[in-house]
Amino acid sequence: MRASGLFMPTLKEDPADAEAISHKLLVRGGFVRQFAAGIYMFLPLGWRVMERINAIIRQEMDAIGAQELSMPTLHPAEVWKATGRYDAIGAEMFRLKDRGSRDMVLAMTHEEAFAWLASRELRSYRELPQIWYQIQIKFRDEPRAKGGILRVREFLMKDSYSFDVDTDGLDISYEKHADAYDRIFQRCGLSFYRVESDPGMMGGATAHEYMAPTPAGEDKVALCVECGYAANVELAASVAQAPEEFREGTIASAPTVVPTPEQRTIEEVSGFLGIPASSLIKSLLVIADGNQPVLALVRGDHELHEAKLARHLMSEIRPAHPDEVAEILGVEVGFVGPVGVPASVRVIADDSLRPDGVGGARPYVVGANQPHAHLSGVVVGRDVTPEFADLREARAGDACPHCGAQLQVEQVLEIGNIFKLSTKYSAPLKATILDESGKEHPIVMGSYGIGPARIAAAAVEQHHDAKGIVWPKSIAPFDVHIVQI
Repeated sequence: MRASGLFMPTLKEDPADAEAISHKLLVRGGFVRQFAAGIYMFLPLGWRVMERINAIIRQEMDAIGAQELSMPTLHPAEVWKATGRYDAIGAEMFRLKDRGSRDMVLAMTHEEAFAWLASRELRSYRELPQIWYQIQIKFRDEPRAKGGILRVREFLMKDSYSFDVDTDGLDISYEKHADAYDRIFQRCGLSFYRVESDPGMMGGATAHEYMAPTPAGEDKVALCVECGYAANVELAASVAQAPEEFREGTIASAPTVVPTPEQRTIEEVSGFLGIPASSLIKSLLVIADGNQPVLALVRGDHELHEAKLARHLMSEIRPAHPDEVAEILGVEVGFVGPVGVPASVRVIADDSLRPDGVGGARPYVVGANQPHAHLSGVVVGRDVTPEFADLREARAGDACPHCGAQLQVEQVLEIGNIFKLSTKYSAPLKATILDESGKEHPIVMGSYGIGPARIAAAAVEQHHDAKGIVWPKSIAPFDVHIVQI
């Protein structure tokens, strides 16, 4: 290829809305162009990078015995309704009707389609195990499309699916993929972590994510350098640091109402009363199961992780609106507390507030459920008896739950994921086989995804200098550039 004939429209200025370095450099370098919000064109240089990434993926997938095929991206809604995801997934899914008014779906993932195929083609344990994969376009109506090719509405994805007779077979297929993913990301020149994660809408019992450290990432992971523990913060367990000591006399020994005029936030109340944030309790009202009010309690210096609360409740949740807070608790936001709430409100406190936990049975300051007032001297277990769960977001400096060493927290970008689905999709879609004894049971499945464009973006994030992108050799658009002098 002569450079004089190469279509490489470079730019001198960063895109106006660009924040991530990968967004800036891929646009300026002539690798991609934005077509609409969250929709990108890959220009010749960008597509050469993608093809080299895809070649590495294919080589490693083929090496574990996977077979490539291609699935449609337009699906009849019936298969999604059979698994329950048609209604469970919200506005992120593109739904449409064909000319016959039949409900259709633009696939954001392909578990249903692969399980449907298995239900019609696999009959006996002798045909298993199987691993099928594709590199295919997916669609997601992303509400906050940003970051260039990091957060998009149309994207290329390698997704593979394993089919086994039992969970022992699934364990083998899962480890094959884990090893293959390690090799793929290493060959693409990335630094990465494999961390425990929440299965989320995919379902199943076990899941891991592959995360590339970068400031542009929208996830955080907790890491222990001593024992190797690693988990997404939405799942990460940790032992909280002990709360700061407070000056004697600043907190009452028994519940006492103290005026806090116009002091609503933790910072405002902490400063007004002269106590550390860790001596306050945040009381956050959420709505679960559509109409169940739940009051979540976390220490003032901690943050509630809504995904942890939702997982504990086994329900989707949302923050209560200010008018709902007033209607349910009779007070405006900022003065809500757990003492004396109606019996219809379920109260759940973070484990760090346990009387036998890191803080002990000490007094805290909480909202008084009265306008412009707080309640000083509230002891959890004495004045309020909530249920307990791990609700807070793990943070740097917390102790590792396994070895006690201090945890680190890093900003990361998800580049791949693996899930043990078990029979979540095979059972409703009747993907069954006969075992050695002639007994019929559902196929045990796994699901494994990689985002080639996210690999490219992560490579740019991790490999650039003041002059631009420094591609890892394995995925660079060209190996050699000959310059005539």
